[in-house]
Amino acid sequence: MDPIETPRVFSARYELNHLIARGGMAEVYRAHDRLLDRPVALKVLFPELSVDRSFVERFRREAQAAANLSHPNIVPVFDWGEDSGTYFIVMEFVDGRPLSSVLKTAGPLSSERAADIASHVAAALGYAHRHGVIHRDVKPGNVLITDEGQVKVTDFGIARAVNTDESLTQTGAVMGTAAYFSPEQAEGMGVDSRSDIYSLGVVLFEMVCGRAPFLGDSPVAVASKHVRDIAPVPRDINPSVAPALEAIILKAMAKNPDHRYATADELRADLLRFTEGRSVLAVDQPTTVNAPAGTTMMLAQTGATQAIPAQGGGGIGAVGAIPVDDPGFDGSGRRSRTRTYVIVLIVLLLLLAVVGVLLARSLGYLGGSASFPMPSVVGEPISQASTTLRSDGLVVGQRAVTSKKTPGTVLSAKPGAGTPVKKGEHVTLAVARAPAVRKVTVPPVTDTTKSNAEQLLSQVGLKHSVRSIPNNQASGTVLSASPSPGSSVPVGSTVDLTVSSGPGQVVVPNVSEETPAQASANLTAKGLTYGGQTNQPSSTVGNGLVIGTTPAAGTSVNAGSSVTIIVSTGPSQVVVQDVVGDSQSAATQALQGQGLTVSSSPAPASACTGSSPGAGNVAAQSPVGGTTVSSGSTVTISVCPSSTTPSSTTTTTTAGGGSPPGSPTGGANAPGSSQGGPSTPGHGASTSAG
Repeated sequence: MDPIETPRVFSARYELNHLIARGGMAEVYRAHDRLLDRPVALKVLFPELSVDRSFVERFRREAQAAANLSHPNIVPVFDWGEDSGTYFIVMEFVDGRPLSSVLKTAGPLSSERAADIASHVAAALGYAHRHGVIHRDVKPGNVLITDEGQVKVTDFGIARAVNTDESLTQTGAVMGTAAYFSPEQAEGMGVDSRSDIYSLGVVLFEMVCGRAPFLGDSPVAVASKHVRDIAPVPRDINPSVAPALEAIILKAMAKNPDHRYATADELRADLLRFTEGRSVLAVDQPTTVNAPAGTTMMLAQTGATQAIPAQGGGGIGAVGAIPVDDPGFDGSGRRSRTRTYVIVLIVLLLLLAVVGVLLARSLGYLGGSASFPMPSVVGEPISQASTTLRSDGLVVGQRAVTSKKTPGTVLSAKPGAGTPVKKGEHVTLAVARAPAVRKVTVPPVTDTTKSNAEQLLSQVGLKHSVRSIPNNQASGTVLSASPSPGSSVPVGSTVDLTVSSGPGQVVVPNVSEETPAQASANLTAKGLTYGGQTNQPSSTVGNGLVIGTTPAAGTSVNAGSSVTIIVSTGPSQVVVQDVVGDSQSAATQALQGQGLTVSSSPAPASACTGSSPGAGNVAAQSPVGGTTVSSGSTVTISVCPSSTTPSSTTTTTTAGGGSPPGSPTGGANAPGSSQGGPSTPGHGASTSAG
């Protein structure tokens, strides 16, 4: 399918989008039904045919007849109408391939496959014939096969609108169709349902042989062969054709309509017998066939084929025939007058009965539909009006009319409201279509200033609206436009402009003790940019959580500014210094310098004798020097007492504070002591530097 460069909408409802095929009288498009939101096939009549009022009327009548057909093997007609002088028919869109395309790529089909396809076509023809519709254009191009193998016949009744003279003289218009004409159709005679049976026989021939039975340089030459020439025997072209199917094909293609299958249903029944492996009637019934002089043809009779030689010495008009008894003659060769009179009388009575039936039907009797007033549907939506009229048995067509009314509103109906109508009668509705609107292209307004964009839009007749948002772009810069530049829009439409108001101010949120992922998401949500992370030990915030940000929480910054998060690596680790032997003050200062808390207590007397540290020095520590601990941990030192220090006194100092170096840890003002008196054993003083 070829896409349509400039889509067109028919009746404000059917939007063409792809060209499917071009025929002798119309083009077929895939279209979108806006009202029912579904794909449809639209057959659009060529303009040169649309000006012929008699042709259009025949086209309308046949569309009406086809619209009344509802069968699984028939492509249904949904609607028909006229738009700006162009007539169209709306049909079901069948997603498949025409049989002609299948034969072109696959070549001859097996006998079973061909019979199966033909049985479905015969079912469709039989249904149409029972409803008074003759196809007249049965050919592979009008047989569609879906991917699931379903067979559907299209163009029912459409070809009937073209008379035979036109068909044979419009070279190229019906070149493919002439190959499937019945002899009576080619001669311009009246045709009936048996003409479709002949054409289906030709299609069957082509399916199993890979070519049509008659070929020629022009449609007239091919049509002439249908009248005068005998078709080749299928097995002479393709020996694999089943004899029973060959008999069916030859019976369907009999020159004389009386020698074909009487109905499409009979043909279908024989095809089904073949596909089921049963005997077919075509090889059991004798057939009398006329043949041109100087030729022979195959005749199916009692299960065998028999050559029928031509009789007489005439030219092309001479024929040979199998003789039969004529009951209209007596033994002397004279026609029985009594029998003749009886036949004439019967014919006259039948004609009189037919006239009476037609008259009764026209008056509303004998099954004819009685008249009723045409409903009033003006002002209603087309969907509602169509439902009303179709429920009354009327066939609805429509034509689009430019109007200021709401598109899709019925403006008028023909026949008008109150006019007597009957079921099956055609009604044409004039439906409102919006006036044609001139369209313009949205100019390139992004990345320019607001004032420049407004000027560009005004020059092409477009309006605008403005929405400002904070952005790193300079204030007044157009960030985007809707519809976007390059779009085609009606004159007077509004284009929505999004314009930068410049970088706005944003307060940095507090993301402490969040995970880095949570912190990044919260910063982005505030209009800030995540600027990565740095790591820092912390004894108060858990490992892997955010300690803070740079800039700090609560700081006002421009929208889009970068913010770095600080992530805790947990408490820092230090190696405890060995301070044994140092004075209490020196040991305390050294350990506090490492970020440790110092706790002191008197050493036992046994640790302070001999060569041990002297009075006031550290005799032992816990943990011992060289141990790795977390920053802020407590180190306990044991100090040899001086003569003035009670052995039970304990002092604790933290990093950054404590007792003055060299001063006694107990004294007159220490807890547990009396003013001016000695310390009381068993009590200690605790000093903590804040």
